Amino acid sequence: MAGSSFGNIFKITTWGESHGKGIGVVVDGCPAGLPLCEEDIQAFLNRRKPGQSKFTTPRQEGDQVEILSGVFEGKTTGTPISMVVFNQDQKSRDYSEIASYYRPGHADYTFDAKYGFQDYRGGGRSSGRETIGRVAGGAIAVKLLNSMGIDFLTYSKSIGPVTCSPDKFNADFILQNPLYMPDEEAAERAQDYLEECLATKNSSGGVVECIVTGLPVGLGDPVFEKLNANLAKAIFSIGAVKGFEIGDGFDVATATGLSNNDPFCITADGSISKETNHSGGTLGGMSDGSPLILRAAFKPTPSIAALQKTVNKSNEEIDISIKGRHDPIIVPRAVVVIETMTAVTILDALLMNMGARLDKIQEFYK
Repeated sequence: MAGSSFGNIFKITTWGESHGKGIGVVVDGCPAGLPLCEEDIQAFLNRRKPGQSKFTTPRQEGDQVEILSGVFEGKTTGTPISMVVFNQDQKSRDYSEIASYYRPGHADYTFDAKYGFQDYRGGGRSSGRETIGRVAGGAIAVKLLNSMGIDFLTYSKSIGPVTCSPDKFNADFILQNPLYMPDEEAAERAQDYLEECLATKNSSGGVVECIVTGLPVGLGDPVFEKLNANLAKAIFSIGAVKGFEIGDGFDVATATGLSNNDPFCITADGSISKETNHSGGTLGGMSDGSPLILRAAFKPTPSIAALQKTVNKSNEEIDISIKGRHDPIIVPRAVVVIETMTAVTILDALLMNMGARLDKIQEFYK
């Protein structure tokens, strides 16, 4: 199976299945000398692990990471960093019934048609549990970027019909509620909405927003390696993502040139800046020094207990009700996945950018 690696210089390769022995990642291209320990990685994995509230799957996994290579005496060595999280709470029998049919909204049908089999134990490689490897690898990227003054603020912007208000934005509240929303009132209304979904054996979608500050100007390239294009690929590679925006996104379709353009200005320190940020931090496929603002829309969790129509492998139409342990909403646990995949993309762009100018190369090797 191809397609399990992402990146050029800083590259992650994820491996493992939802109900296999474990899930892991190999990170290649991390510079030597970065202080790194398992606790650094664990802090990110704790944000996506199951069983944290009634709005996540009750599957009990500690998701404890082990670093197997690439770190010596507390610092990265410049060699591949291999990490693993062993699965502890597999209940494959919960999924044995679905081996004979295709679940609506899942990859069962397409996986079977492509490879001639399907791993029905929670979806195998198509499971959201695959994101453990992304988060572990991306945690390294975030730490490295943080050391360069590049910071991330990621949260649930909306859940179902409930959207956070900019007037009530409180970044400190994000980690204080199970939905990772920055608006206390919106979080309460979103929880009430999710209670309704649970009561009707249904699920909900939502939107995650990520804001990156401290980026230099010029990351990305003007044609096929645009920063926004690579971010779109990174984010769309996450299961259940059905929409992606940067800056004003789809709203630009109803804007005018005058309302959408960001006027340039000179700041107090004499540097060039923008008065507004409709572009979301990119121009011509390259970072422009403004905050990078992106959003990802997640579809509702397809595994629901309500009755649904599908077909089985005998080509018969049947009605099903999905059993097992499933999240009624993906969005809260996906917040850290969006953040880490964004970080992997940005770090790779930074490293790729080091060869863009001869004078900078000469200066480095002088």
